[in-house]
Amino acid sequence: MKTFGGEVLFLDRNDINTDEIIPAKYLNESSKEALKANLLEDLKLGSFNSIKDIAGKGAVITRANFGCGSSREHAPWALEVNGINIVIAESFARIFRQNMYNCGMIACELPAAALDEIFREFSGQQTSLAVDTEKGILTFSAGNKEKNYPFVLKDFEKALVASGGWVEYAAEHY
Repeated sequence: MKTFGGEVLFLDRNDINTDEIIPAKYLNESSKEALKANLLEDLKLGSFNSIKDIAGKGAVITRANFGCGSSREHAPWALEVNGINIVIAESFARIFRQNMYNCGMIACELPAAALDEIFREFSGQQTSLAVDTEKGILTFSAGNKEKNYPFVLKDFEKALVASGGWVEYAAEHY
């Protein structure tokens, strides 16, 4: 199974939709690599700059209803091709959430109070995330500060993640 986590990209906003994750004009692309440069290019969020802020990140932490809007596999693909394999939010749009797991990625839900604490304690700093999928522990660290948060992966989600996604899971089990 792949390693999840890495440097964290903080996106402090609710309702980031799939058009902001990857604009619709790129939906005719058939390869994940073709989406790489366009991840979050239409996201309007303070001083966020998609060209400089995404590079080297392995995780996104955001607020509620991430991935709302049109359903498309291109949104998780654009994250994945940029090295981001886990998104942490209070909630996700249903289809986006399932598309994450279908791609072997994690859509991790945490309560609003935990997200508030993470943003307060770690946003604005170079923060790393380690993910223990077996124990269900997220470990955020920045400088000398470290904090753990429990999370839950349902059995089938864990199986999809362990296999690398739905296609690989189906090949193993059917």
